[in-house]
Amino acid sequence: MERGFLHLNVYFCHSIAYIMKITNALRFSGLMLLLLASTNLALSQTVVASPSGKIKLTFFISPTGQAFYSVNYNGKPIVGASKMGFYLEGRNYTKGFELKGSKTNSLDETWEPVWGEESKIRNHYNELAVSLQNKDGLLDIIFRVFDDGVGFRYVFPKAGGKTETLTVMEELTEFQMTADHLAWWQPGDWDSNEHDYSTTKISKINGIRYANETAISTQFIPDYKAVQTPIALRTAEGVHLAIHEAALVNFPAMQLKVDNATKKLTAFLIPSAGLWRKAVVETGFATPWRTILISPNAAGLLLSRLILNLNEPSKISDVSWIKPVKYVGIWWELHLGKTTWDYSGSQSGQTMQGTQPHGRHGATTENTKRYIDFAAEHGFKGVLVEGWNTGWEDWFGKWKEDVFDFQTPYPDYDLKSLAAYSIQKGAPLIVHHETSASATGYEKHYDAAYKLMNSLGLNAIKSGYVGRIIPKGEWHDGQWMINHYQRVLEKAAEHKIMVDAHEPVRPTGLHRTWPNFLACEAARGNEFNAWSKGNPPEHETILPFTRLLGGPMDYTPGIFNIQFKEYKTDPNNTNQVHTTLAKQLALYVTMYSPLQMAADLPEHYEKNLAAFQFIKDVAVDWDQTKVLNAAIGDYVTYARKAKGTNNWFIGSITDENARTFAPKLDFLDADKTYEATIYEDAADAHWQKNPTAVNIRKMTVKKGDTLNLKLVAGGGAAISLIAK
Repeated sequence: MERGFLHLNVYFCHSIAYIMKITNALRFSGLMLLLLASTNLALSQTVVASPSGKIKLTFFISPTGQAFYSVNYNGKPIVGASKMGFYLEGRNYTKGFELKGSKTNSLDETWEPVWGEESKIRNHYNELAVSLQNKDGLLDIIFRVFDDGVGFRYVFPKAGGKTETLTVMEELTEFQMTADHLAWWQPGDWDSNEHDYSTTKISKINGIRYANETAISTQFIPDYKAVQTPIALRTAEGVHLAIHEAALVNFPAMQLKVDNATKKLTAFLIPSAGLWRKAVVETGFATPWRTILISPNAAGLLLSRLILNLNEPSKISDVSWIKPVKYVGIWWELHLGKTTWDYSGSQSGQTMQGTQPHGRHGATTENTKRYIDFAAEHGFKGVLVEGWNTGWEDWFGKWKEDVFDFQTPYPDYDLKSLAAYSIQKGAPLIVHHETSASATGYEKHYDAAYKLMNSLGLNAIKSGYVGRIIPKGEWHDGQWMINHYQRVLEKAAEHKIMVDAHEPVRPTGLHRTWPNFLACEAARGNEFNAWSKGNPPEHETILPFTRLLGGPMDYTPGIFNIQFKEYKTDPNNTNQVHTTLAKQLALYVTMYSPLQMAADLPEHYEKNLAAFQFIKDVAVDWDQTKVLNAAIGDYVTYARKAKGTNNWFIGSITDENARTFAPKLDFLDADKTYEATIYEDAADAHWQKNPTAVNIRKMTVKKGDTLNLKLVAGGGAAISLIAK
């Protein structure tokens, strides 16, 4: 009975000593008091094991009818007895339940993503579905147990086929940790996910330090003992966990309220406007999956595809127009202050807004052609242009409904001719749609804006949601906005347009279902280095184990002019990118995305074409992915095989500590030799003192050879392995 499903019906009556013995054996300490309250009761529990038997999930109902689950890993508790349930308006789905039935199922399939970290993904799980009933109605729970974790979701069934409207007041799902694990977390902000990460024990989680954040204008953190997901954890024995959600559709995002004393994490849903309710759904609705990744090491978290597997297959039948892209664009120069988004107003420092150009506008026809020419010369397939459309003079912080129409260019930007020129050059424009957080305003215009793009032959947008949300009172992560993001994906798919969303909710694997959702930001990106305290050197060694578990990130790496002193007007300004140049190269491998930007200015690349070669060569779509070493917040090394080739690329990064690695190339084909080009930190490099010092060397390697890599503080190494 070690594999598959194990069903136990255990009956307890008249023997308190026996109850205590079984309770301690199962380590359901929170249940013991309930059991002791009765000497004549029946407790039914069902255990479902992962295909290998390593992970076992137990579902049971307490004497008061409360639903619980727990999880064992390799024979030891990893998630203790944890409550399940909901409060709905007029319905209490937290107690009084009886088990009306259960079903089991198994699946073992292999599917092919449109793009991704592998060309084939195995989806292998055992499933348990339970049907519960209390005096207020019906509730189903579906559990899926994989060899790398568990997922479960709630279903509100239709009674007698009748559709009813349900108002969700709160979710009570618990994740009872078994000890005071080390955790990597962000605060429970309802309106932004652009904070840096904290590393503490669960007992020390307290987000009060984020109250002093000045670089995020719309942050809202009402509870400093709450965290966003994904949250990564490590036990004293080295087991790694990550808690998140999958398939977030028509429901608010889940955060976790932290009980420092009991080490219990409890689901908290972002409310709707007015704050009194969390969501409105209809019977027949299934919630997003609550997910717990479990691995014996950090690398296992990175290789898990559990969240993707819990999403539905692609809803887009013809995916021929969806293509991974490397791009350049008018973006970093705006953050440096070299040029501006606006044409005639406030962003340039003018107090009056008028129609006369101030002369510092970045998105001009001439400047855009310069980027298009650069992209075409070096093989990039897209050019992003921000600030091309009217409205930038009067948007930031105004909380206005109608700012942009996403169709009218500034007078110095010839959209039609530039679109044609970019297509001719093989580097089509990526159209920027900054909504100013007016989601209702965007929905007024997005169909017409997408039709305009279709008429111009363009098929990619970068959207933005900077500011306070309209409808007023809604939050970036509430149900209304979750539905808005979904409407955008679906409308874009109708027009065969790819989407890169900035300032959205954190991704939950929906790019399997909607592969036109190429990437999003949803975390603290590289631009924070230009005008804030920046991202600490450990930041990029935490993101793969947290934010990137849900989907790819448009992190915008590739900054070569790391200290950008010529753009600083304040001599005391110490802003810079907190990495070495070699680490910026390595991020193209470690920060997975099918949409990768060479973010720096063309003139900075032209001064170092030798290092720029790696960005030109590195792939954005992969057949295989290997993790050669990993420690959350310290270092990570990936090896990836480019789609449809025999070529491999390696990226290795470290935090503020220098490290030496010797990865073995045992993943290479045995019958081939490879030309290895190694882009590494120079001996005297340092992220702060000497960040641009890079050494490039070549050698011939084969399967089984070992590379010797020395990463300086804040540094990295990038390697291309081209099959001969």
